[in-house]
Amino acid sequence: MTDQPTNTSRAPKPVKASRCTMNEIVLPNDTNGLGNLMGGRLLHMMDVCAAIAAQRHAEQVSVTASVDSVEFQSPIYMGEVVVLEGQVNRAFRTSMEIEINVWAENPRKQTMRKCNKAYYTFVAVDENGRPSKVPPSQPETDEEQQRYDGAARRRELRLLMAGRLKLQDAHNIKDLLLETLREDEAQTA
Repeated sequence: MTDQPTNTSRAPKPVKASRCTMNEIVLPNDTNGLGNLMGGRLLHMMDVCAAIAAQRHAEQVSVTASVDSVEFQSPIYMGEVVVLEGQVNRAFRTSMEIEINVWAENPRKQTMRKCNKAYYTFVAVDENGRPSKVPPSQPETDEEQQRYDGAARRRELRLLMAGRLKLQDAHNIKDLLLETLREDEAQTA
């Protein structure tokens, strides 16, 4: 099991090539009894944004494999504009991690607040619905590099939880834990 992209037959693609920004106004049919955007409706919007980012990177149809770390931090109210931003954090052999960040924009007050974040895993598929190789992703900024490195750890955690990876093979997670322990020991010494 490796966390390095294994598809070297295609040139790496920059993260910015996958970036997707979507905006949608919250209407009465989108809300619950409190006038807040329904969580399922928001998850649908996030899935669409992630699909666009994945397909831009893979240049082919890509499907949702998993959603994790969904954080609902703040409700989004009727009349506000939902702003979604997504990009591929890292591409592996056939899968990609897409990070989606969500803000609520109040057009009357001209304010924005962070409301939601999630990580989606998409798999590129061929015309027969079978997994298909994707190009490696290429981070270009420090922030993109941090997201790229974090994606490897989250992937290992997902595979561990699914029973598809043994703990001794989770090198990124072990390295992070050892580094954290060393920092803790240095602070207490």
